[in-house]
Amino acid sequence: MTGEQERSELHRQIWAIANDVRGAVDGWDFKQFVLGALFYRFISENFTNYAEADDDSINYAGMSDSDIHDDFVIEAVKTRGYFIYPSQLFSNVTAAANVNDSLNTDLAAIFAAIEGSASGYASEDDIKGLFADFDTTSNRLGKTVKDKNSRLAAVLKGVAGLPLTFDGSKRDLFGDAYEFLIKHYAANAGKSGGEFFTPPHVSKLIAKIAIHGQTSINKIFDPACGSGSLLLQAKYFLKDHGVEEGYFGQEINHTTYNLARMNMFLHNINYDKFNIQLGNTLIDPHFGDEKPFDAIVSNPPYSVKWVGADDPTLINDERFAPAGVLAPKSKADFAFVLHALNYLSAKGRAAIVCFPGIFYRGGAEQKIRKYLVDNNYVESVIALAPNLFYGTSIAVNILVLAKNKQNTDVQFIDATGEDFFDKKTNNNEMSDDHIAEVMRIFDNKESEAHVAETVDQVRVIEQDYNLSVSAYLEPKDTREVTNINELNAKLVTTVANINKLRSDIDAIVAEIEA
Repeated sequence: MTGEQERSELHRQIWAIANDVRGAVDGWDFKQFVLGALFYRFISENFTNYAEADDDSINYAGMSDSDIHDDFVIEAVKTRGYFIYPSQLFSNVTAAANVNDSLNTDLAAIFAAIEGSASGYASEDDIKGLFADFDTTSNRLGKTVKDKNSRLAAVLKGVAGLPLTFDGSKRDLFGDAYEFLIKHYAANAGKSGGEFFTPPHVSKLIAKIAIHGQTSINKIFDPACGSGSLLLQAKYFLKDHGVEEGYFGQEINHTTYNLARMNMFLHNINYDKFNIQLGNTLIDPHFGDEKPFDAIVSNPPYSVKWVGADDPTLINDERFAPAGVLAPKSKADFAFVLHALNYLSAKGRAAIVCFPGIFYRGGAEQKIRKYLVDNNYVESVIALAPNLFYGTSIAVNILVLAKNKQNTDVQFIDATGEDFFDKKTNNNEMSDDHIAEVMRIFDNKESEAHVAETVDQVRVIEQDYNLSVSAYLEPKDTREVTNINELNAKLVTTVANINKLRSDIDAIVAEIEA
């Protein structure tokens, strides 16, 4: 069995177990328990590896809590960000789960203790509230304590049965399993799924664009980070040493904010290498004191309402003031764009998924486009195929911004054709080959008929700052080409056959009448 086949089989088992343990509960409602249990198992095994330090003579899970010295607790929290006593480990709790009449309250106490272990340390904000959505008293688990304990035991046993190993060569197995589960929950959740998870193939393209041409970056930022999947793509392409100062993001939804922090840990990113904040990124930005980011990736919500001009102080905000106008109150898209641009370093690049309407509408949006073009921030606009995202079938664009352009050209790429995606049952997908082709076009900046056009800034100005791909590229004519000479020859033959048929019919009629 190949590595990819093993991975597919592992994914099949993961999804089967996740469905089995939830019973009749809706998968979307139940995701927190499966994902939370997977995280609990991960940090337990991660901490056990740390405590044993490859010393075969140590069996941390078999030790008594009273054997643990205070100085080890302090050192562990400083290093790993949290502490777990042997009795609190996933393996020990799971082993007795079926016979533990107080399982739900014990779990609640353990989660509180793990979070509390970071209190007063540098990791406190990264650990606090991580288990808030793993509510062991939730009626989704059952109406009685017995029912709740039974379902919790099933979840723990199910997650314990996942064929995951935690070793140096396969550390990302847990992260891969977590991403797989999030992806499937999102795919089955309709519109709400798309609000917290960008499909992996699109995430890959966005991340590749943002870090293109760079072997290392200071840090990467997603101002509307969802579950963190976009940020983590940079880890795959640049490896750990390529992102020097870590992964930064902000998320408005509390549950999704917790998912993002868990996702960082599950991909073996320690607390001191990520900073995920909770809050409204437009109204309450958290990274104003940070030095600018070399890479920014974002798939913000499309055309959501925001306070806009109702807050007169925003026009003086350093993020929006340079454009001289605020994004419309009914459509915050360009507010996210200007927010990202403000955080971008002089050498950096931002790749932002945008609703296509913002590229051609008038009013404030046209004025913001004018600011972006006149200041030479727009590197590329890439039109993607429809139905790539969960919960929406619209064909979105990727806006690529850069502050270090060497010329005033603007590139337009039409990746909507069937050469750039595979049709699937529910959502279309971009393969690695499709992504590679887009990156090839993006990199060489050369014009290609019907697919890419690189124009001077002057032409965009002449188009009243229209940044729609369709304004610069003619779609390929896919109609069947007709050969007029062949058609005329066929007509001559057809007419001759008709005339002969008529003659034959006239002869038959004359014979009958004779």
